[in-house]
This record gives sequence, C-alpha cells and structure tokens, in this order.
Amino acid sequence: MRRSRPITSYSTYTCVFVALAGLLFGMGGTLHWSGASETRAKNSLEPQPGEAGQPEPRQTGPGQRDLTQGDPGQTDRGQRDPRYGNTPEFLRLDSEADREAFRRWFTSIAEYEALRPSTEIPTEIDDCAALLRYAYRGALHSHTESWFRETGLEGLAFLPPVRKYSYPHTQLGAALFRVHPASPDERLRDAFAEFADAKTLLQLNASFVARDVRLALPGDLLFYRQLEQNSPYHSMVFVGRSQLENDGSGDSILVYHTGPIGKSRGEMRRVRLNELLQHPSPRWRPAEGNSNFLGVYRWNILR
Repeated sequence: MRRSRPITSYSTYTCVFVALAGLLFGMGGTLHWSGASETRAKNSLEPQPGEAGQPEPRQTGPGQRDLTQGDPGQTDRGQRDPRYGNTPEFLRLDSEADREAFRRWFTSIAEYEALRPSTEIPTEIDDCAALLRYAYRGALHSHTESWFRETGLEGLAFLPPVRKYSYPHTQLGAALFRVHPASPDERLRDAFAEFADAKTLLQLNASFVARDVRLALPGDLLFYRQLEQNSPYHSMVFVGRSQLENDGSGDSILVYHTGPIGKSRGEMRRVRLNELLQHPSPRWRPAEGNSNFLGVYRWNILR
C-alpha cells in the first residue's frame, strides 16, 4: 500500500437526581457546479484509499479515555439535556481543547478528501452525508500509527487529539448518530446508529446557528433544501482557512460531495466562500434571502 506524502502546510442533561430515602445515590442534494477557480484533486497528494479498520479493542490514543465500560444503565436514561441537542453527556465534547481538536480534524479530513485524486477517495463517500459521517468518525478516531498507515493521513499527525474518548470506544460503541427523536423513556442504544442521512444529521445531530454565513466557525455545516431534487437535503462543510494549503488569500473554504450526477457517482468539490456567494444559480448561494438555504448548523457534540 502506498503512503501519502505529508502535507507540509501546515446534554441529555446529566442532571444528578438525589433520591433521599435515608441513602444518597450518586449516579443533532446535489450541487453540480464547478466554479472557475474551484480547486480540483491534486496529483501531488497520494493518500491511500479506504478507511481504517477497527482498532484493537479499547486501544486509545495518549490521554484518551475508554468509555466502553460505563454503567449500562446510564446509557439508557438520565443522560439527555435539551440544552445540548439531546446529546448524551458522555459524547458531548465539554472542553474547549476537545472542541477545537474535533474542528481541526473534521475539517482537515473533509478537505483532504477534496484534494486527493478521485480514484483514491474512499468508496463509502458517495454523497454529502457520507462525507460528514466519514470525517466525523475520523475526527473522533484513535489516531494510532496503524490508523495513519491505513488512511494515508500521516500528514495530519501534527493535529491534537480529542482526549475525552475515541471512536468506537464509547458507551454506545460505534453508534455516533441520533436517528430517533428524544423521548422520556428512550433507550439510547435504540436511538443511535452508525448511519444517518442528511436530513437526520440536520434535524437530530446538529443545531441551528444562524442564516448569516459570516457567523460560521470551522467545522460548522451549511444545509440546503432543494425540493425539486430526489434527495432534497444537501450539506457542505465550512472549513474556514485551509490547514492544508496556503495560497496567501486567507479566503474561507467549503467542501462537499455532489452526490450522484446522472449515472456517475458524483465527485468531491472544494470552493471558496466568495465563489459560492456568486453561484450562477441563486438557490445555491448561502445568503439570508435564499429560501433554499437553511442556514449554518453546528454539531451537537460541540454545544
């Protein structure tokens, strides 16, 4: 297997209910446009295809905790907080350092897939939601030497890890995405899954920030709803300033997968925000006056 050349540029509220009975118990479509200056895959990047396999049981990176051994009862009830998009506390990244690490990994992985040769993009990335899931899992993965070898992402080894936990070693295993609305008597193991489509990611795994794209932070998501398409929901990753390429412009970057185009699988795209704001089709402009633009959203684990 070839290695890539390093890239050198770079809750579910956890309420604690105290029961006093003498004892005290402690316990969130398809865009078929290619802008004139849109960046295409670079042949100078030669990452390996495919996603890394499962790491060894309970293998974590430096400073990371293995959360697979938590109290099973706590994975079912008492772990939701509407303030955090009904995300279990044990999945929410509650330190600023972890939130920043996730943002950097998530955006770098997504952008890297837009820069690598199209023949080397993992086959599972076949639409916009698949890109989100892939980069999300990768950002939370334990970034061991074997993971770097299998993904060809050695050039991202400079990034700091998320330390609270590492995928898939959580109390819900590899099920990272909420797929059913929260309910008082839910079992979290039934409410979360490994797969979620764009609509489910929008409605149950992310929270609205604003319709003003200037308020987006790296790692935030732009969502659209195009009713005339078979798959009306479409997403983009707001990268902000690239960590992988430095052209001196400082322009904000977005990346996305088009989804199928006709009989083809579609492709990854990388575009500047200024270009997108001038898209030839107004329905794709991330502007407040565009009713197809749903706005900027943020992953619930970052709230």
